[in-house]
Amino acid sequence: MPGSDSRGSRPRVAETDRERLVTLLREHYAQGQIDLDELDRRVGVVLTAQYMDEVAPAVADLPGLADTGTTAPPVKQRRGHGQVVRPEAGWIPTDERFRDPATRAVIRVWIDPSDHSRHYVPEPDA
Repeated sequence: MPGSDSRGSRPRVAETDRERLVTLLREHYAQGQIDLDELDRRVGVVLTAQYMDEVAPAVADLPGLADTGTTAPPVKQRRGHGQVVRPEAGWIPTDERFRDPATRAVIRVWIDPSDHSRHYVPEPDA
């Protein structure tokens, strides 16, 4: 599977993931939620990571962003989670997995660091 290691279990960090996460870190810096040294350290983690689980520590503890009024109008509020076919760029995989009782598929929980929403993605067949 493209974007995964040879076993298909560790999603690789794509350039779109890196760009999204660095932008997120810069927004937190601009709002004063992290200082310049912390921004540099976290961006370094994002830029050197090969796998998505390696970037998780760089963004996992970040609070939600305050609305600055300079962004587009808010999008309709999401429920905070939902099952999708594949993770979106920037989502971070967790170690949390379960078997869907209806489909019997193994599901992995992913976190969107921009709003801390949870998403459920079927694991590829091993």
